[in-house]
Amino acid sequence: MARVKLNFPVKKPIFIAQIPLRITDMNYGNHMGNDVVLSIMHDARMQFLASLGYTELEIGGCGLIMADVMIAYRNEGHYGDVLSVELFTDEVGSRSFDFLYRLSTLRAPGQSLLIAEGKTGMVCYDYQSNKVCSLPEKFVAGLN
Repeated sequence: MARVKLNFPVKKPIFIAQIPLRITDMNYGNHMGNDVVLSIMHDARMQFLASLGYTELEIGGCGLIMADVMIAYRNEGHYGDVLSVELFTDEVGSRSFDFLYRLSTLRAPGQSLLIAEGKTGMVCYDYQSNKVCSLPEKFVAGLN
């Protein structure tokens, strides 16, 4: 079976979010549910946008909409883990770009364990006219 593979850019993350796993994030197998990873990616994305003074609905005259998502599960997350979510950007174009996410936790002092990797394809979207539009230059500058 071919596995999903993500290629991360060779640069520092643009943002790192710390997100603790809650008991409600666990599934019947007593580990983080697969659906939780997408929610955590969303939370990290919202924290990044807020750090720049934006929301998904307002990035300087327009908003963002998710066009696609990809997740690769690597290890189990457990209750009490604090996930470090590194956020990267890639494929920045005039109307769209990718967010890449690397979720890891510390299991022993100095020992990081990769939990999951993901990508969301984001498109600049005008919610008033329901049309794709150009990314604002000021917003693009904050992606680097």
